[in-house]
Amino acid sequence: MDPVIIVGAGPVGLALALSLARHGVPSVVLDEGSGKPEPRPARTLVLREDTAALAARLAGTPLADQGIHWAGWRSLRRRQVMRQVAFGPDRPAPLHIAQHTLTTVLREAVDRARLVKLSLESRLDSIEQEATGITAHTRGPRGTWWRGSHLVGCDGARSTVRKLLDIRFPGRTGVERYAVAALRAELPWPGEAVLHRMPPWRLGGSEVMARPLPEGVWRLDWLLPPRSELVTPEALVARIRETLAGWCEGRTPPYELLDTGVHTVHHRLARRWRTGRVFLAGDAAHLLGALGTQGVDEGLRDADNLAWKLAHAWHHGHHEALLDSYQTERRALVAARLRAADQALPILRGGGGLRGHLPGAARGHDALLTDGHLGSGALGAPGTYAASPLAPAPSEAEAATATEPGSLVTDVRVTAEDGSFVRLRDRLGRNRLVVVLVAPGTGVWAREHWVSAGIMPRLSAAVQALPYPAELLVCESYPGATAHTVLLVRPDGHLVAAFAGVQPAALYAAARTALGGDRQSGDPGPGGSAGAADGGEGRAGKGAGMR
Repeated sequence: MDPVIIVGAGPVGLALALSLARHGVPSVVLDEGSGKPEPRPARTLVLREDTAALAARLAGTPLADQGIHWAGWRSLRRRQVMRQVAFGPDRPAPLHIAQHTLTTVLREAVDRARLVKLSLESRLDSIEQEATGITAHTRGPRGTWWRGSHLVGCDGARSTVRKLLDIRFPGRTGVERYAVAALRAELPWPGEAVLHRMPPWRLGGSEVMARPLPEGVWRLDWLLPPRSELVTPEALVARIRETLAGWCEGRTPPYELLDTGVHTVHHRLARRWRTGRVFLAGDAAHLLGALGTQGVDEGLRDADNLAWKLAHAWHHGHHEALLDSYQTERRALVAARLRAADQALPILRGGGGLRGHLPGAARGHDALLTDGHLGSGALGAPGTYAASPLAPAPSEAEAATATEPGSLVTDVRVTAEDGSFVRLRDRLGRNRLVVVLVAPGTGVWAREHWVSAGIMPRLSAAVQALPYPAELLVCESYPGATAHTVLLVRPDGHLVAAFAGVQPAALYAAARTALGGDRQSGDPGPGGSAGAADGGEGRAGKGAGMR
């Protein structure tokens, strides 16, 4: 079968290719560039803890040495500390990393991936769709025709794929504008990110942000006033010197200026993310970034969501409801993020009015900004797919856990089928569902002693009869769950449902719906057989354990 064509070799395109490879799907990545990302220390990104873990899993290497997990967060207003956050096991830190560094690490993983082909200096100029696949043409030194099963545009804000499909990209231009500098210096808060609002010096502006990087490097961002003049090199140096002096008791410390730039934030959302066999992801589908929200972080989530659905179509044939759910889930979540930022912007940047003088307003503003920068609240928290068409109908068999259905599961330690102890996240993205049994005490006994005891035989048979490959894991405990709770998890780590004990019919129905089957009509979805839920023949022969 033809590979998936991915247009764009940025972090999102490379992540999608690597994710598809984990699902056993080949891909070809077309990029018009030379494949050598330009080192730009001032162009960085912040990944929330679970997204950073996804990137590390795809890269096949830890990213902690490539970027930095912040030790803490500090918010200042004038000279007053408004809020401090210390990161640790109960509150994992986000990862701050240069974009070219992440791209390089993912590119190295692509070079090692047997199922990924990278074609450089290949500029897309046409797409033709047919019932059985996609034909794309590129021009340049390696201009040729490419044949694929599907095509995904990960080619950025000026996406050629989006333009060829004539998809509108409405929104707002220039929502916020920042002067940016990357420099090496010693600041008073080693390892901490600092947001300073209304700094008490002349060139501080209304807000300045300092975010640490490895090897003593910092990225500084100054929020520029609307319709301000161009930032000249001389003006930026003056801003740097005055800001460093303001933070270092009036004395400008020695510093090495590494990179500068001006960053403009746009808010845009593509009308459609799917047209037949063509999809959009990352900046090609959405632009956001005001108030600390992170576009690349959302783009990696796009890739994770789309990869397993494309893999199912590639391995088992098209299922329109499953493929449509990519747009339904991801576009709704990004749209909600954009609405939250647009609603908060007049409050935070309005520059006056009664609300700005109400008691507690400054702390409320600080909380909103912290949400965006630290990945919490409406501006930053990982999204949930509770309202997704892939969410099963409520069932009396369901059990409560600390994870709401549709949300990301907690990364607990689990026992794999070979008896090894691994992290739950490490078992995701492998072209299969994941079923987790909460069984206290199993961690202290060898697997052979409990794998055939208690409810395990019935659960194992139920998992074997599911309409899609699934892996059965066992954990000692899960937040908010009681013993013998069974969790059904999608390949992208979102909880489908949790059940009290072994509930074969309910487990089968939930899996069927999560794969795009109609939760009311009884359509089994792709690759399934509705009869198996009633004890008929499924993948396990005569439905062992499903009675």
